[in-house]
Amino acid sequence: MLLGLVSAGLALRHFGLDAEIAAAGQHGPLAFVGLAAAACAVGVPRQVVAYSGGLAFGFWPGATLALLAEVLGCIGNFFWARWAARAWTTRWLVRGGGRLQRLSRFLCANAFTATLTLRLLPVGNNLLLNLLAGVSGVAAGPFLAASALGYVPQTAVFALLGGGVRVSQGVQVAVAAVLLALSVALGLVLARRRSVP
Repeated sequence: MLLGLVSAGLALRHFGLDAEIAAAGQHGPLAFVGLAAAACAVGVPRQVVAYSGGLAFGFWPGATLALLAEVLGCIGNFFWARWAARAWTTRWLVRGGGRLQRLSRFLCANAFTATLTLRLLPVGNNLLLNLLAGVSGVAAGPFLAASALGYVPQTAVFALLGGGVRVSQGVQVAVAAVLLALSVALGLVLARRRSVP
Protein backbone atom coordinates (compact mmCIF):
# COMPACT_ATOMS: atom_id res chain seq x y z
CA MET A 1 0.00 0.00 0.00
CA LEU A 2 2.86 2.38 0.82
CA LEU A 3 4.31 1.87 -2.65
CA GLY A 4 0.91 2.68 -4.17
CA LEU A 5 0.63 5.86 -2.09
CA VAL A 6 4.12 7.02 -3.02
CA SER A 7 3.39 6.33 -6.68
CA ALA A 8 0.12 8.28 -6.47
CA GLY A 9 1.92 11.18 -4.79
CA LEU A 10 4.63 11.30 -7.41
CA ALA A 11 1.99 11.17 -10.16
CA LEU A 12 0.14 14.10 -8.57
CA ARG A 13 3.36 16.09 -8.42
CA HIS A 14 4.31 15.15 -11.98
CA PHE A 15 1.01 16.44 -13.36
CA GLY A 16 1.05 19.49 -11.07
CA LEU A 17 -2.24 18.62 -9.35
CA ASP A 18 -0.83 19.06 -5.86
CA ALA A 19 0.16 22.65 -6.67
CA GLU A 20 -3.24 23.35 -8.25
CA ILE A 21 -5.09 22.14 -5.15
CA ALA A 22 -2.85 24.10 -2.79
CA ALA A 23 -3.00 27.23 -4.96
CA ALA A 24 -6.78 27.24 -5.24
CA GLY A 25 -6.97 29.70 -2.36
CA GLN A 26 -9.82 29.41 0.10
CA HIS A 27 -11.75 27.10 -2.22
CA GLY A 28 -8.93 24.55 -2.38
CA PRO A 29 -9.36 23.26 1.19
CA LEU A 30 -13.15 23.30 0.90
CA ALA A 31 -13.03 21.39 -2.39
CA PHE A 32 -10.56 18.91 -0.89
CA VAL A 33 -12.76 18.24 2.16
CA GLY A 34 -15.87 17.78 0.02
CA LEU A 35 -14.22 15.42 -2.44
CA ALA A 36 -12.31 13.53 0.25
CA ALA A 37 -15.43 13.09 2.43
CA ALA A 38 -17.31 11.71 -0.58
CA ALA A 39 -14.38 9.41 -1.34
CA CYS A 40 -14.34 8.09 2.24
CA ALA A 41 -18.11 7.59 2.12
CA VAL A 42 -17.81 5.28 -0.90
CA GLY A 43 -14.96 3.24 0.55
CA VAL A 44 -11.72 4.94 -0.51
CA PRO A 45 -9.21 4.13 2.25
CA ARG A 46 -8.82 7.02 4.67
CA GLN A 47 -5.04 6.55 4.51
CA VAL A 48 -5.17 7.65 0.87
CA VAL A 49 -7.14 10.76 1.88
CA ALA A 50 -4.62 11.62 4.61
CA TYR A 51 -1.68 11.07 2.28
CA SER A 52 -3.29 13.29 -0.35
CA GLY A 53 -3.96 16.01 2.22
CA GLY A 54 -0.33 15.98 3.35
CA LEU A 55 0.87 16.04 -0.22
CA ALA A 56 -1.34 18.96 -1.28
CA PHE A 57 -1.29 21.14 1.85
CA GLY A 58 1.63 20.03 4.01
CA PHE A 59 1.43 18.14 7.26
CA TRP A 60 -0.64 20.28 9.68
CA PRO A 61 -3.24 21.68 7.28
CA GLY A 62 -3.36 18.45 5.28
CA ALA A 63 -3.86 16.27 8.36
CA THR A 64 -6.56 18.60 9.71
CA LEU A 65 -8.48 18.70 6.43
CA ALA A 66 -8.13 14.95 5.94
CA LEU A 67 -9.38 14.25 9.47
CA LEU A 68 -12.39 16.49 8.89
CA ALA A 69 -13.15 14.68 5.62
CA GLU A 70 -12.79 11.25 7.25
CA VAL A 71 -15.16 12.18 10.08
CA LEU A 72 -17.71 13.63 7.63
CA GLY A 73 -17.53 10.44 5.55
CA CYS A 74 -18.04 8.36 8.69
CA ILE A 75 -21.04 10.45 9.77
CA GLY A 76 -22.55 10.14 6.30
CA ASN A 77 -22.15 6.36 6.24
CA PHE A 78 -23.45 5.91 9.78
CA PHE A 79 -26.63 7.91 9.35
CA TRP A 80 -27.27 6.70 5.80
CA ALA A 81 -27.19 3.12 7.10
CA ARG A 82 -29.30 3.99 10.14
CA TRP A 83 -32.00 6.12 8.50
CA ALA A 84 -32.04 5.81 4.74
CA ALA A 85 -30.95 2.28 3.90
CA ARG A 86 -31.27 0.20 7.03
CA ALA A 87 -33.02 -2.75 5.36
CA TRP A 88 -30.59 -2.84 2.42
CA THR A 89 -27.52 -2.46 4.64
CA THR A 90 -28.76 -5.13 7.06
CA ARG A 91 -29.23 -7.62 4.20
CA TRP A 92 -25.79 -6.76 2.84
CA LEU A 93 -24.12 -7.21 6.25
CA VAL A 94 -25.97 -10.46 7.02
CA ARG A 95 -24.11 -12.00 4.09
CA GLY A 96 -20.95 -11.45 6.14
CA GLY A 97 -22.09 -14.22 8.48
CA GLY A 98 -21.44 -14.78 12.16
CA ARG A 99 -18.29 -12.71 12.35
CA LEU A 100 -20.19 -9.49 11.59
CA GLN A 101 -22.83 -10.39 14.17
CA ARG A 102 -20.09 -10.93 16.78
CA LEU A 103 -18.53 -7.62 15.78
CA SER A 104 -21.90 -5.89 16.16
CA ARG A 105 -22.29 -7.30 19.68
CA PHE A 106 -18.72 -6.22 20.47
CA LEU A 107 -19.50 -2.67 19.36
CA CYS A 108 -22.75 -2.50 21.31
CA ALA A 109 -21.16 -3.83 24.52
CA ASN A 110 -18.83 -0.85 24.90
CA ALA A 111 -19.22 1.50 21.97
CA PHE A 112 -16.41 3.97 22.67
CA THR A 113 -13.61 1.56 23.63
CA ALA A 114 -14.57 -1.03 21.04
CA THR A 115 -14.68 1.54 18.25
CA LEU A 116 -11.41 3.13 19.32
CA THR A 117 -9.75 -0.29 19.38
CA LEU A 118 -10.92 -1.13 15.88
CA ARG A 119 -9.93 2.29 14.51
CA LEU A 120 -6.39 2.08 15.90
CA LEU A 121 -5.65 -1.26 14.30
CA PRO A 122 -4.46 -0.92 10.69
CA VAL A 123 -6.77 -3.70 9.53
CA GLY A 124 -10.44 -3.92 8.68
CA ASN A 125 -12.71 -1.95 6.44
CA ASN A 126 -13.71 1.59 7.41
CA LEU A 127 -16.86 1.60 5.26
CA LEU A 128 -18.03 -1.78 6.56
CA LEU A 129 -17.55 -0.73 10.19
CA ASN A 130 -19.47 2.53 9.61
CA LEU A 131 -22.38 0.66 8.01
CA LEU A 132 -22.38 -2.05 10.67
CA ALA A 133 -22.49 0.55 13.43
CA GLY A 134 -25.31 2.35 11.65
CA VAL A 135 -27.59 -0.69 11.59
CA SER A 136 -26.61 -1.96 15.03
CA GLY A 137 -27.74 -0.52 18.34
CA VAL A 138 -24.53 1.48 18.82
CA ALA A 139 -25.12 5.01 20.14
CA ALA A 140 -24.04 7.61 17.60
CA GLY A 141 -22.14 9.88 20.02
CA PRO A 142 -19.63 7.36 21.41
CA PHE A 143 -19.14 5.71 18.02
CA LEU A 144 -18.44 8.96 16.18
CA ALA A 145 -16.26 10.41 18.97
CA ALA A 146 -14.15 7.23 19.17
CA SER A 147 -13.90 7.12 15.37
CA ALA A 148 -12.60 10.70 15.23
CA LEU A 149 -10.07 10.00 17.98
CA GLY A 150 -9.06 6.68 16.43
CA TYR A 151 -8.53 8.28 13.02
CA VAL A 152 -5.91 10.71 14.39
CA PRO A 153 -2.81 8.45 14.52
CA GLN A 154 -3.07 6.99 11.02
CA THR A 155 -4.15 10.35 9.60
CA ALA A 156 -1.03 11.91 11.10
CA VAL A 157 1.14 9.06 9.80
CA PHE A 158 -0.07 9.26 6.22
CA ALA A 159 -0.20 13.07 6.15
CA LEU A 160 3.43 13.01 7.30
CA LEU A 161 4.26 10.58 4.52
CA GLY A 162 2.49 12.79 1.99
CA GLY A 163 4.29 15.86 3.27
CA GLY A 164 7.57 13.93 3.36
CA VAL A 165 7.30 12.97 -0.30
CA ARG A 166 6.52 16.57 -1.13
CA VAL A 167 9.49 18.06 0.71
CA SER A 168 11.79 15.01 0.71
CA GLN A 169 12.37 14.88 4.46
CA GLY A 170 13.39 11.43 5.68
CA VAL A 171 12.75 12.47 9.29
CA GLN A 172 9.04 12.79 8.57
CA VAL A 173 8.93 9.25 7.23
CA ALA A 174 10.73 7.97 10.36
CA VAL A 175 8.31 9.83 12.66
CA ALA A 176 5.41 8.42 10.67
CA ALA A 177 6.73 4.87 11.15
CA VAL A 178 7.06 5.41 14.92
CA LEU A 179 3.52 6.84 15.15
CA LEU A 180 2.12 3.89 13.21
CA ALA A 181 3.91 1.42 15.49
CA LEU A 182 2.57 3.19 18.60
CA SER A 183 -0.96 3.25 17.17
CA VAL A 184 -0.86 -0.47 16.39
CA ALA A 185 0.58 -1.28 19.84
CA LEU A 186 -2.20 0.68 21.59
CA GLY A 187 -4.82 -0.97 19.40
CA LEU A 188 -3.46 -4.43 20.24
CA VAL A 189 -3.46 -3.66 23.98
CA LEU A 190 -7.10 -2.52 23.81
CA ALA A 191 -8.00 -5.52 21.64
CA ARG A 192 -6.60 -7.97 24.20
CA ARG A 193 -8.51 -6.30 27.00
CA ARG A 194 -11.76 -6.31 25.03
CA SER A 195 -11.41 -9.66 23.20
CA VAL A 196 -11.99 -8.38 19.67
CA PRO A 197 -13.95 -11.00 17.68
